[in-house]
Amino acid sequence: MSQLIFEKIYHVRTYEVDKNCNMRIVTLFNIFQDMADHHAEALGLGLSFCLEKGFAWVGSNYHLLINRLPKIHEKIRIQTWPSEEKKFGAVRDFIVFDEQGNTLITASSLWVLINYARRRPILLKENLPDYTVNPERTLATEFPKLPEISEAETKTAFTIRYDDIDLNNHVNNAVYPLWATESVEKDFHLEHTLRELEIEFKKEALLGEHISVETKRDNLTSFHSIKAVEDGRELSRVKLTWQKN
Repeated sequence: MSQLIFEKIYHVRTYEVDKNCNMRIVTLFNIFQDMADHHAEALGLGLSFCLEKGFAWVGSNYHLLINRLPKIHEKIRIQTWPSEEKKFGAVRDFIVFDEQGNTLITASSLWVLINYARRRPILLKENLPDYTVNPERTLATEFPKLPEISEAETKTAFTIRYDDIDLNNHVNNAVYPLWATESVEKDFHLEHTLRELEIEFKKEALLGEHISVETKRDNLTSFHSIKAVEDGRELSRVKLTWQKN
């Protein structure tokens, strides 16, 4: 495997699955972040570089298409690579295979480089060393803006825990889809699994804040607006497409 494409093998462990023995979405997001971190480090763009320069990579968008979720004890192979560089953001794609080489999940993500102290985006061309992108995309997505929820059907409350906070001192990206899926009514959730996930990150969420997830469902699609209760700022929008078990 060339340096351009980073690959790892994972074995799905018992504590990484839900009641149906499917990999948890939060686990999948954590694995994606782990792979992005390792590959960025190998390319000279990772945590060591960012700490030295006072920068940080923050997630802006994710788009996932799920053929099926990996099962307990299954061995999966995951590949990732940088697929496009924009003015302020870098696109990174992922693909998950089973042992037979079948595609389980395709995903694309958009990452923004920020000045950590100022919490402001900075230009990639002026601040990153040279690296090569692989223009092959797993998903033909441009991360379209997700719709605003005009009238929420339900509102679900969460409090941000210490365990939700990552090394950038804000809520980790993997927590947002967890909040969204948890806000879907119980009976519907028990009878369905995720087919597609789109998420748009807007603002940071911080330790101790109270969160409200406003949800509206249209048949097999649910829309979610995640907001901070204290000041009403919108933290994220999530669109989930479901399928029957």
